[in-house]
Amino acid sequence: MTFSNRRRQLLRAGAAGIAGLSLPLAFEGRVFAAQAGVLSVAIPSNPQTLDPINQPNHDVMAINQLIFENLVGVDARGQRVPQLARAWTISPDKLTYTFDLQRGVNFQNGQPFTSADVKYSFDYVLNPANKAFRRPFWTVIDSVSTPDANTAVIRLKRPYRPLLDYMSKYMGIFPVGSREQHPADYFKQTPIGVGTGPAIFVQSKANDFVELKRNPAYWGKGEPHWDKVVFRIIPEESSRLASLMSDQTQIISAPPAQTFAQIRTSAGLAGDSRPSPTSPLMICLNNRKAPFDDPAFRRAVSLVLDRGKICRDLCYGAVKASSMPFAPESPWYDASSAGSLAFNLDQARAALKSSKYASGASFDLLYVQPAYLIDTSSTALFIQAQLASLGVRVNLRPLDFGQMISQVLVGNHAAALTGFIAPPEPTYLLNALFRPTESLWKASGYESAELLKLIDDSYLVDDPAALKPILAKLQQVLARDCPAVWIGALEVQNLWRSNVKDFQVNAGFSLKLDNVYLAKA
Repeated sequence: MTFSNRRRQLLRAGAAGIAGLSLPLAFEGRVFAAQAGVLSVAIPSNPQTLDPINQPNHDVMAINQLIFENLVGVDARGQRVPQLARAWTISPDKLTYTFDLQRGVNFQNGQPFTSADVKYSFDYVLNPANKAFRRPFWTVIDSVSTPDANTAVIRLKRPYRPLLDYMSKYMGIFPVGSREQHPADYFKQTPIGVGTGPAIFVQSKANDFVELKRNPAYWGKGEPHWDKVVFRIIPEESSRLASLMSDQTQIISAPPAQTFAQIRTSAGLAGDSRPSPTSPLMICLNNRKAPFDDPAFRRAVSLVLDRGKICRDLCYGAVKASSMPFAPESPWYDASSAGSLAFNLDQARAALKSSKYASGASFDLLYVQPAYLIDTSSTALFIQAQLASLGVRVNLRPLDFGQMISQVLVGNHAAALTGFIAPPEPTYLLNALFRPTESLWKASGYESAELLKLIDDSYLVDDPAALKPILAKLQQVLARDCPAVWIGALEVQNLWRSNVKDFQVNAGFSLKLDNVYLAKA
């Protein structure tokens, strides 16, 4: 693993005692030091878009979710909560969702929010001509109707259990006519006045910052508790930590996992973590490209990986080892399926020998650098070494997040080591990766009618007791075909200044800032 000088200094200081560390920090552009009513936070990723229906980045979703809102939200634990809908009912056949909307809500431009805006927003996303990145989540919708200004009715083509969970993250409600009234890049770059959320877009500078201000007419009582929030774009994790310790930012995402446990107890700082049991660290395999067109070879790759060592020694506990897409503590985890792909060097050699690549193979492994969600550079090196023991050559290719996602989305890769963030819905990622009509399918190229039938069957049930055996069968298919290599379930970690109050680590990774405030000195 390659460390910068700054990072070496930081880790040495961590060993000696973080509390006494003082690091000089020079940022390009503005410097947003601590000010009364101004909350500054650091995220790793530069926004490629601020449009909620096209947003692939979970760091940047923290910005989206302050500007735009949805019918349904989730709290920091991943539990559904009312947002623009104050209540909803579901018909017995699970095909009709009726939403009772909040009263007295206005968009930031002063336009009243009504059911017409709900219909307009979903109709816009569903129109193929608009090429919304998140459209595949909503194609199950047959129609949206508006019986009155305070009621929206969504009718489905078939039962679809994930509907409410997906509303909390992959959508945003915008005013009737707003897409036609503004230039094509307005929502992407300067979405002023087109949301109902607690913050209004002010300005941004690429690779530097995004500035939002408090919405003075926000319908949520007493929120937000700051006058301005500034998102600093700081890709390197050691620089994010330095910004926190110098009080130039007050909250940071994705802190260095190596020193997280020690830093969180340092004077003037606080920190916490929360499991995200459906959000995996994984190797996304292109099943249509050699050598991953052979399930025996894919099995060999899975069996040769010592996940315990990766998660314990290289990810420092920020990942919980699992060879299935769920954490071991998840109610959906199938221990038998997971055990069949656990680290076993002899079985890995046997699987390779039975494949059409018994004499060896090579492939490029993409990984994100600077880190996104978690630093995977040392894990990539470890994977390279473990596969070398089988006679398989791995060429490491570090790319920034935007570059890698652009390659993976079109299937221009053989293998990509990355973290995927999922809502609490257990089939979200499996459906996105393995259904040919979905946005991530080219990342896997895997086709299985059996797997899709199990996913569709799962949509028909809400009762956990009925869902569990369906998901167990689904994991048996994954264990047999090995369409991807799961390493473990991610854990969300955040650090903040001790004067930050009411901040909660979000199981969905994006920073939740609407209730946060800075205590007066």
